[in-house]
Amino acid sequence: MFDIGATELLVIAIVAILVIGPKDLPLAMRTAGRWIGKFRRMTGHFRTGIDAMVREAEMEDMERKWREQNARIMAKYPDDGGSGSDAGANPPSAAEARAAHAGQTAGKDDAKRAEGADPASEPDASSPAKERG
Repeated sequence: MFDIGATELLVIAIVAILVIGPKDLPLAMRTAGRWIGKFRRMTGHFRTGIDAMVREAEMEDMERKWREQNARIMAKYPDDGGSGSDAGANPPSAAEARAAHAGQTAGKDDAKRAEGADPASEPDASSPAKERG
């Protein structure tokens, strides 16, 4: 960062010993270490804030691009309102799919009961088969 070599550090150490003295040098090094630690924490906090702002700006840009692309697609392929084929229809929601599946399995259970079989004792085709070891 500052590009300080070994000879520069040696000169700084000699000057510090001469100016501060060997008796007060440990206290001065501790104080300098605390200042450097505070400086690093502040710069880290600042860097985190800048990174968050950059990510937010990138997300806004991606959302804008998505909206523009979605508008182009919707203009190119307008919804025909349900007339004709179901190709453009919305897929069923998860709740609707579960209800439809429950209705199908309930119909199978009713048919098995009518035949006199217990539906719980026989494996259902929709449930995964148990592995035999």
